[in-house]
Formats: sequence, structure tokens, C-alpha cells
Amino acid sequence: MNHTKNARRLAAALAVPVLLLTAAACGSGDGKSSDAKVTVKGKFGEKPEISVPKDAKPADKLVVKTLTQGSGDKAEKGSFVRLDFAGQTMKDNKPLGGTWTPQEGATPGAPRRQLVQQLGQPSQEMPAKVLDAVIGQKAGSRIEVEGTAKALIGDQLNPQAGVKPEDGLVWVIDVVGAQKVDAKSEAKGEQAKPEEGMPEVKYVSQKAAEITIPKDTKAPADLKEQVLIKGTGPEIKAGDGLIAQYTGVKWEDGKKFDSSWDHAGATAFQIGTGSVVQGWDKGLVGKHVGDRVELVIPPKLGYEGQAQSGLDKNTLVFVVDIVGKV
Repeated sequence: MNHTKNARRLAAALAVPVLLLTAAACGSGDGKSSDAKVTVKGKFGEKPEISVPKDAKPADKLVVKTLTQGSGDKAEKGSFVRLDFAGQTMKDNKPLGGTWTPQEGATPGAPRRQLVQQLGQPSQEMPAKVLDAVIGQKAGSRIEVEGTAKALIGDQLNPQAGVKPEDGLVWVIDVVGAQKVDAKSEAKGEQAKPEEGMPEVKYVSQKAAEITIPKDTKAPADLKEQVLIKGTGPEIKAGDGLIAQYTGVKWEDGKKFDSSWDHAGATAFQIGTGSVVQGWDKGLVGKHVGDRVELVIPPKLGYEGQAQSGLDKNTLVFVVDIVGKV
């Protein structure tokens, strides 16, 4: 069970290797340049304006163009990245998703939602080949990825999407940040004893935390939090990509419902933008890399109203190790 509001997983990963260029290259790189003559206006960090001539002829291979060369950390396979992106069809300018459009229900004044993703892992927000084009790019770079739907999506193209294999697609991607973190990272240091009314946490290295709910204690009606280990890393701000290990149990019976240790280890979520349950946004913004934080989250700040989660009436207890940010 993932504690994000919306699970961002593809039904199946796109496994066909992609044609990539070096970070310094512009154009297609294999002689099969696109005749689409796509024009992109706007600087890195600004919403791109993508223009495509009506008679555009997309390349039948994936084409990557570096529009702005960044100088930050390089995004490698396995790196966690924070991205802005906009995608559209070439023929009729049909939107293919993006981060520049305000999300419905977004908190006024909150940072815009961006894609926080580990490279090499499937995403529901853009095709695997398009996402893989970020590998080798540096933070601060803006790239353009284009080609036919067959070249970019292949056999995973949904016929109900109204896009034909020969139709051209284009994405403009800003690499806002990139960070490589060991999947087995965890907070280090002497752990504080639980405050009165807080569950007890027994942490075994490289395993899900053991969380014991206090007996004969009513679940709190409001968010409760405690820093168990104080880190010395940078502060987590709203809009950051939070890289973490976590374990979650239900207050009502103490049963575990999820843990990063049961999956691939460290994972990442954007924080402070409504991308995760409110208890995470409220309890983890302002903490620091290296912190171990215990959160007790009442239903109103968790899954209340989301019966499909199976946790809509539960108070949730999380132990979160903040191992990085992007």
C-alpha cells in the first residue's frame, strides 16, 4: 500500500532500449534528424511554448535535443530527479500531461507540483523512453524529446488514446534537480525515547521498523510528531523531493501496511504540494536530511474520504528516515 494520494505506476514497464545522445549534443545524432522543425520558446524554469508546423514529419527514432545545458549534478540511472515537463502531440497539439498546469484543489501559494522520480523505475506520467532521455543530463538542463508514438511508446501505446503509431509526439523537460542516494541509506545516531503517548519504535538496520502502540491509549485527534534522531543535513522545504525510508502501521491494531524496506528501499515523493497525505506535508516540511521522524496521523490528515485506500478510518503511524532531497 503506497501512502501517496495517487499511485504513479505503469501497468507495465517499457523495456525497449532508448536512443540517447550525449549531454552536450543537439539534434538527433544518428543522421535521421526530425523534419518536424519544433520551436520551443521560454527559458529554463518557465512554461515552454511549443510550436509545430502543420506539415511536420516526426523522426521514426527517438530524438533528443539539449535546449539549455545545465551545470548541476548529473542525472544517472538510479538517481532521484525532480522534473518539470510539458508534452503534446505534433499533429493537433493535444496535451500529453505536464507540471505547468495548476492542479485541481492545489493550496493557494503552495509550490507547483513537479514530477519526483527515480530514473530506471516506471512512471505513469511519461513513457519510459522519454524519461530515460534524462539520464546523462545535468540539473539546470532543458531538453526536447520527440519522435513518432511508435518510436517513443512502442507496443505499450494505448489504442484508446487517439494517437496512431505514426503520429508525432514531443516533450520538453526541465531537470530541476538530481541526486544519487544509496537505496539502503538510513538515519544514523542515538534514538530518543518516545515522548508520552507516542508509540515505541524499535529500529533494526535494513529492516522495517517495529512500532508498538501504547496500550489503553486513545488515538490522538490531531497530528503528533517527534524527531527521534536529529540530522545535520539541509532543511526540507515545500516543493522539495523528499528521499526517505519509511514504515507505516495502523494505530488500531499495530499492523504494518507498508514499508520502503519491503520494496526497493529508499523512495522519493514531492513534499508540501499535496502529492502525499497531509500528515506528511505538515509533519516533514521543516525537518532535515538525516532526521528520523515519527508521525501519528489522524484520518482527517490521512485517507479520510478515500474508502478505496482501506485506511480511510485509520490513524496512521509512520517512522520516516529522511535520507536525501532533490
